[in-house]
Amino acid sequence: MIKSYKVRLEPNKQQEKQMFFQAGCARYVYNWTIAFQKERYEKGEKFISAMGMSKYLTAHKKENVWLKDCDAMTLIIAYTDACTAFKNFFREVKKGNAKSYPRFKSRNRTTPAFAPHYQTIKISENTVKLPKIGIVKLSRKNYIPIVKKYSNPRVTYDGLHWYISVGVEQEDYKPELNPTVLGVDLGIKDLAIVSDGTVYKNINKTAEMKKLEKRLKRLQRQVSKKYDMNKDGKVYHKTNNIIKLEKQILKLQHRIRDIRNNYRHTMTHQLVEKKPQKIVIEDLNVKGMMKNKHLSDAIGKQGFYEIQRQLQYKTQEYGIELVMADRWYPSSQTCSKCGHTRTGKDRLKLKDRTFTCPECGHTMDRDLNAAINLSQY
Repeated sequence: MIKSYKVRLEPNKQQEKQMFFQAGCARYVYNWTIAFQKERYEKGEKFISAMGMSKYLTAHKKENVWLKDCDAMTLIIAYTDACTAFKNFFREVKKGNAKSYPRFKSRNRTTPAFAPHYQTIKISENTVKLPKIGIVKLSRKNYIPIVKKYSNPRVTYDGLHWYISVGVEQEDYKPELNPTVLGVDLGIKDLAIVSDGTVYKNINKTAEMKKLEKRLKRLQRQVSKKYDMNKDGKVYHKTNNIIKLEKQILKLQHRIRDIRNNYRHTMTHQLVEKKPQKIVIEDLNVKGMMKNKHLSDAIGKQGFYEIQRQLQYKTQEYGIELVMADRWYPSSQTCSKCGHTRTGKDRLKLKDRTFTCPECGHTMDRDLNAAINLSQY
């Protein structure tokens, strides 16, 4: 299997400047390819695949000499991505799905990124050699395995730092599994309740997270007031103080995001480390749940889809079967002891936190009862 690694880069000012230049060139070539293919399509001319785009790019470089300062393979990957986007567009049109042309990458809204060729990068213990940029330090030593070939390397910028991500082919890890089944009930009161009794608290309710979110709101109010103070008609002027505040806001947003994501990774790792034969989770309708204006903020912070995504690749790595319970399976309304399902007016409401069976009298925590039902699914 191919395992991905992502690590932060520590470039100097000159290298960072070159990274922004390469990202800009990649975005320009991507947009140029989209416009080129769109024009041919509207004229009824034949689509040119990525293999045939080379001579057109060479001719375009003669008119735009500055593109020659960028790594050639980065530009090739950029127009290959654009051609792939057009192929996906054709596939949807063929299926009868009305779909617009592939979108252009905006300079202001698109994440700066570029893709060096896998043969041109060289990774050592704590450095990586990138074409046209040079040797760049890595923030973690001996994190990325040193192999002959890396798949799909990408260099991205998140607003504060540059990162490099690569795929490394590794042997499948198949540990000996226990003959157990774990049911995992995801919720808002607690992030997850496992059928063996393990409870993962809602990290967003901790004092640290509340303090960070309160500080974030305060900074956002400050920058909003400064924008209003510097408004000239319908035009907003960005002052140096606004730029400083926005950088503080970005740092705080990244810190909050990293704390949440680290907690999710810790939880999913601990689940697969128990090495059960199966893990059962609900196929939650997150899109529908987000329509509830009273709970949408809390649901968004929990990151249910991200937990599901992490479990999918981690269980695959361990050889554990991941079962998605049916969306309409009444795990919260069914007694885990006798199997009786509460229906109609007898159904539990969201505010009811204890399950009591009207048939056998069995009483237990609502979420733990649901998790046990999922393990028996």
